[in-house]
Amino acid sequence: MRLPPVLAALRWHKAGAMLIALQIALTLAIVSNALFIIEQRSLHRERPSGLKENDLLLVSQMFAGPQALAGDARQLEPMHRADLAALRQLPGVKAAGEVNTLPLLGSGWNTGVSLKPDADDNTVHVAEYLMDEAALPTLGLKLLAGRNFTQADLLDSPRVMRGDVPQIMVTKALAQHFFPAGAVGHQLYLSGSRRPSTIIGVVERLQNPAAQGWGDNFAWNSIVVPQRMDGTMSTYVIRARPGQMPALYQMIPKQLLAVDRLRVMNIRGSGNVVAYSALRAQAYKSDRGMATLMAVICTILLTVTAGGVVGLTSFWVGQRRRQIGVRRALGARRRDILAYFLSENLLISGVGAVLGMGLSLLLNRALMHWFELPRMPPSSMLLGLVLIEMVSVAAVLMPALKASRIAPSSAIREA
Repeated sequence: MRLPPVLAALRWHKAGAMLIALQIALTLAIVSNALFIIEQRSLHRERPSGLKENDLLLVSQMFAGPQALAGDARQLEPMHRADLAALRQLPGVKAAGEVNTLPLLGSGWNTGVSLKPDADDNTVHVAEYLMDEAALPTLGLKLLAGRNFTQADLLDSPRVMRGDVPQIMVTKALAQHFFPAGAVGHQLYLSGSRRPSTIIGVVERLQNPAAQGWGDNFAWNSIVVPQRMDGTMSTYVIRARPGQMPALYQMIPKQLLAVDRLRVMNIRGSGNVVAYSALRAQAYKSDRGMATLMAVICTILLTVTAGGVVGLTSFWVGQRRRQIGVRRALGARRRDILAYFLSENLLISGVGAVLGMGLSLLLNRALMHWFELPRMPPSSMLLGLVLIEMVSVAAVLMPALKASRIAPSSAIREA
C-alpha cells in the first residue's frame, strides 16, 4: 500500500490520529516498565535458597519448664538433644537437625568477616547461621569442598557470642570473594573478634534469611557456625521421607509433647509444623502481588488502547463510506481496502511507538531514582512494543474488514 493516500487522508483527521498515537505512546511507556517489573519480581521470587526444599519441614517451639525459666544451658542442651532423638524415631522422618534460622524466614544474625581483625574497610557483610552437625545433610546443602561439622566441633553459645569460633563453613560466593583459588584451610576474622576462624567447608549456596530489601546486597554471602543449641527456644528442621509429610504434621507435635509437655508450640504464628514451601510462598507474597498488579495494569491499558483504536477506526469507516464505495467502483479490491486501513493504523502506531520508547526511558529513569530499580533492558521495551502492535493490528482488523465489505453501489446511493 502506497503511503501518500494514507498521509493525505490523515491530514483531515489530525486530532484523532494524534490522540491515538499519544495513547499508544503512554501505553507503551507504562506497559514496558510494568513488564520489566514483572520480570524482576519473577526472577527475585525464583532465586534458589540453596536448600533442598522438597519434603523439608520446620518446627519452632519454646521450652517453658523450670530449666527454661532458670536459663540453665547445661540442662537445656540435653533437652534439645532429646527432642531431636525423638523426632528421628518417627517412621516418616529421614533426618532432623537444629538451626537458628533459615533462608527467607526474615530474621537472623548478621555479622562481618575480613582477612584481618578489625579491618573495617575490607569487611564483607554476611548472614551468620548457627547449626548442629546434623543440619547440613537435613537441609540438603551441597558441600563443594571440605567437610561438615562433627559433634566435637560444636561450641556453646557464650563462646559463639564472644566470636571465639575456631571453624566455620562459608558459601561459594563468599569463598570466591576472598580466596578464588580455594578457601578450605584459609582463615577469616569475624567482626569484633581477634581470633581467626578456619574455613573447613564450602557449600554451594545458602541464601540469607531476608527475602526483601536489606538482605539483597549480600544475598549469597553466608557463614555457618557450629553451635551446641542450649537456649529456651529451638528451631528444628526435618527431612521427611517421600510422601510422609501429611502424616508428620500431626505426629511431630504429639511426639514432642510426649517428651516434655512444658513447652510452647507455634511461636512463629504459622502453625506447629510448617512446610518450607509454605514459608517460601509467604516470603515472596509481596513479589507475587506486585507482579499480579502490574499484569492487571497492562491488561487494562491494552484493552483501553484497543478500544480506542476500534472506536476511532469504526468512526472513520463510517465517515468514508462514500469514498470507499468510489474506490471499490474504480476497481479497488477488498484486500486493497483492508491494506489501506492496516497501513494507516501501522503508521499511527509507529509514530506512537517512537514517542513511547522515549517515554519508556524517561519513566525508567524516574523509577531508578525513586525506587532504585535497575536499568530496563531493551528486551522489555521490545516485548511491550510487540504487544502494542499486536493489539493495535487486532483492534483495527474488525472495522477494516467491515470497510472492505462495502459495496461499490454505496457510492451511488450516497451520492
